[in-house]
Amino acid sequence: MSFIDSPAELAPGASVAPASSAPRLLVVGCGGIGGIIAAYLFEQGHDVTAFTTNALIADAINAIGFRVRGDASPGTVGGRAVRELGPDTRPFDYILLATQPPQVEEAARDAVAHLAPTGAMICLQNGLCEERIARIAGPERTFGGIVAWGASMVEPGVYDRTSSGGFVLGRLDGANDPRLDELARILEAIGPTTVTDNLAGARWSKLAINCAISSLGTVGGDRLGALLRHRFVRRLALEIMTETVQVSRALGVRLEKVAGTLDLDWIALTDAERSAVGSPGLFAKHALLLAVGARFRRMRSSMLAAIERGRPPAVDFLNGEVIERGAALGIATPINAAVREEVLAIAAGKRKPSLTLLRAFFDRTRELVGAPSSMRPPPPATPAEPPAAAPYEPPAVATNAQADASGEPLATATNAQADASDEPSMPAANVQSDLRDA
Repeated sequence: MSFIDSPAELAPGASVAPASSAPRLLVVGCGGIGGIIAAYLFEQGHDVTAFTTNALIADAINAIGFRVRGDASPGTVGGRAVRELGPDTRPFDYILLATQPPQVEEAARDAVAHLAPTGAMICLQNGLCEERIARIAGPERTFGGIVAWGASMVEPGVYDRTSSGGFVLGRLDGANDPRLDELARILEAIGPTTVTDNLAGARWSKLAINCAISSLGTVGGDRLGALLRHRFVRRLALEIMTETVQVSRALGVRLEKVAGTLDLDWIALTDAERSAVGSPGLFAKHALLLAVGARFRRMRSSMLAAIERGRPPAVDFLNGEVIERGAALGIATPINAAVREEVLAIAAGKRKPSLTLLRAFFDRTRELVGAPSSMRPPPPATPAEPPAAAPYEPPAVATNAQADASGEPLATATNAQADASDEPSMPAANVQSDLRDA
């Protein structure tokens, strides 16, 4: 691919649409997320090019097609994957970056020469990658795309969609943009897609969840459903999310509900809950995490999969972002810092993921849980905004949960049963994936 560091200049605040009525699409990365997106776009007949530098993945796709299974899958879809883009390649209107976060900047630098002047790059990574890509493609040509579903690549060219969901699209500046609406219509075939004027709020809410489930999934070495059956895992998740919410509030971010239901402002621990032995609030928050674990029980940490393949984990793009920004604001984030070190130790081969390791981590971090330091949500941006919604009511799963002596619910087979065998793992022996493929 060609390289370029300076994108074409657009006027500040410009809002432009691609000139062609049939936009050209490039999917960079054919791992779990990228492979499924490419498959659906091919199946819908779009002008799409799938790009991967991994020969095994490209050869498998070109020989058989994209083989997709799982939730409402299209089955085997004909399509091709390329390993390079020549100088004569026509520009693309939308470049969907579906790499792991550690590789996204390199991928963007390689692809930006093939982006149309009025086109846009879309960050599909977890974390806060839009700021990084805006420095490469320009803020007017950078979109955020929050993925609200899970996927894995079982073997080269074989994809498993592990949960349903869609996308949230937006610009960093929150501006209206007809390109967002056009892209939303394209992605609707994959899942419900909405456009937000508060990308930062949606990103930080998702970041809080990812910092918890991806890092704890890496340390625990199991799927989300199995891990969240344990009260101490749910407590760690609440502490990680709380620290992340505190940093976002200090930045003045107005958090958005995830998938329209999961309210991070509500789920963050209050000062009283951080020191209480048990309370109705803690009970309800644990019950909600049980419900999340039941719905996404097959989800497996992408950082754990990356480590298994010999890749660097994306922990610095998740927990690391919280730690760095919290330090700049004078906000302590000890649990995020501790879990980051644990993930890095696993990546270095010093520790092996297991529930026992995660329990030891929980016990060791109890001394890090300091004095109350919560911050209230920022006020609405304008007086004209509608009043805040009523307090979140946890799902009915709470009525089935049993409480231990601390007043926090325990998972039982009747309220959060997970099948630990229905999603194959992805050891390094199965897929020797290139660093670009998520």
